[in-house]
Amino acid sequence: MTTIRCLLAVAIKNQWQLFQLDVNNAFLHGDLMEEVYMKVPQDDIVLTGIMWNILLLKQFLDAQFKIKDLGLLHYFLGLEVVYVSDGILVNQRKFSLELVEEFGCTYSKPTSSPLPLGLKLSSDVGCLLSDPSLYRRLIGKLNFLTHTRPDLAYTVQHLSQFMQTPRQPHLDAALHTVCYIKGLSGLRLHFSSHSSFSMAAFCDSDWASCPDSRRSTTVSLSSAEAEYMSVRRLVAELTWLCRLLEDMNVTDLTPIAVHCDNQSAIQIAKNPVFHERTKHIELD
Repeated sequence: MTTIRCLLAVAIKNQWQLFQLDVNNAFLHGDLMEEVYMKVPQDDIVLTGIMWNILLLKQFLDAQFKIKDLGLLHYFLGLEVVYVSDGILVNQRKFSLELVEEFGCTYSKPTSSPLPLGLKLSSDVGCLLSDPSLYRRLIGKLNFLTHTRPDLAYTVQHLSQFMQTPRQPHLDAALHTVCYIKGLSGLRLHFSSHSSFSMAAFCDSDWASCPDSRRSTTVSLSSAEAEYMSVRRLVAELTWLCRLLEDMNVTDLTPIAVHCDNQSAIQIAKNPVFHERTKHIELD
């Protein structure tokens, strides 16, 4: 999904139009000798780029597979695309409302935060769920919703830690999240048409926060080390993003500002002298 978000951002900033196509023959090549029952996806192909090249590609695909031109992109992989004067808005409002209805929160009062304030979940407190698949299905849907709702990222990551043996407090917390979504089902990502491709990145880490083991989710020996490892993962993600955007002919992205709130981790990252003292995390 990161690739799709990058593609949308590049297209809007380059003032390229986004088109969607449907392939009439879902199986493209080959003949089927047996009956097959399937739910056909609503959208197959998204195209963007220079208009002349798009026209040539449409002609080629139509000659090969017989396509249906659906015009401008409006819905793709559960994402709803709305065109505005300064870019596009991307949301999953329909999916959010279906989620609220499926898990019985239609008449529940909306909540103001994704999780109850001060909530501490433990892996061995509370009654085991008689049907763990309910919790797992809910977390899977919440995870899908993070494509356009980064405000849910921490919540989903936290609740996912209890997928193996979910208990009633875990389900209650997840349903609290659904009630939060109900109140803010219309939140959207805005892809600006402004020509700037500048990026800024932020990272944070909570050391020894697991209530069961008093350890970090990733092994570390201090808060500085946990924050430093968080910076490393962020830089790896930025490196991948730069290479992806270069494939889309977007260059001159560096330097990228990286923000961290731990002074020790910042000094370790900035000063090569400290690297001699951090050989135990040298691989990171």
